[in-house]
Amino acid sequence: MAIMITDECINCGACEPECPNTAIYEGGVEWTWGDGTSLDEVDFGDGTIVSGKAKQVPVSDEFYYIVSDKCTECMGFHEEPQCAAVCPVDCCVPDPDHEEEEETLLAKKSWLHAE
Repeated sequence: MAIMITDECINCGACEPECPNTAIYEGGVEWTWGDGTSLDEVDFGDGTIVSGKAKQVPVSDEFYYIVSDKCTECMGFHEEPQCAAVCPVDCCVPDPDHEEEEETLLAKKSWLHAE
């Protein structure tokens, strides 16, 4: 399961530097697949290929957000999601819309970092 940031976020930014996949961005900031990863391009398997440097639409304009496709819950890096560990208001919580097993999260980590 990926982590999400709720609308209770106070925009303190404590979570952003903790993410080993650079999956956390400030509200309104465009993100890329290549940020903090080894991805030069992403092949979605349906003929769509996106450059790792291509700017993507922000998930939120109001508060920090996590790109669920880049979130591995810190699997393979830390014992627990670091964003949740440092969040002063406990707004980094499991995302019920993106549930994933440990094996899937570790595979995602390997894919993101070309392991």
